[in-house]
Amino acid sequence: MRTTQILLRSGLTVAATAALPLTLAAPSAVALGSGISVSTTGSTVSVTTGACPSNGSSFGNASLLSSGQANFAQGRQMPLTGTSTSQTAAWQSVGAGTYTVIVVCQDGTTAGTQAIIVAAPSTPGISAKPSPTLGVLGGLGGTTRHYGTLTLVGGGVLVATGVGAAAWFLRRRTKPNRL
Repeated sequence: MRTTQILLRSGLTVAATAALPLTLAAPSAVALGSGISVSTTGSTVSVTTGACPSNGSSFGNASLLSSGQANFAQGRQMPLTGTSTSQTAAWQSVGAGTYTVIVVCQDGTTAGTQAIIVAAPSTPGISAKPSPTLGVLGGLGGTTRHYGTLTLVGGGVLVATGVGAAAWFLRRRTKPNRL
């Protein structure tokens, strides 16, 4: 009876531990930056999207907000240009700092929101990278790394294997010694 209880508890623990990485790897419904891609070269910030349909004359607008600005209308607005599959906008002479890029399509829908860090031009060897839309910057010198779903699932499998091996070892330890 005792062995059954230990196995049941171990099984539930292993199942919960194995499901945790898969839950964390699932896409979040509040991820705002999925419809746009923001990049920077020197003091130029550009945004690319494919989410905005054309009404014949325009695709929509993009806005670059500095840290003190709170909504789309307060930022530096640029019209989206391009084709039905890819639209872009760019801002020149952007100073160093943290900015938020928002893209609103001509039909009023928001294609995405993403934060970007523009490095000071006098700093050699540092390039700006898009910052995560949710979370904090980490790593060496404020760099970020976005891991793909395959990497997260692989890590989850390794964690589940380790937990399973630990449970197996502990279960074998509880049995009496056999000759």
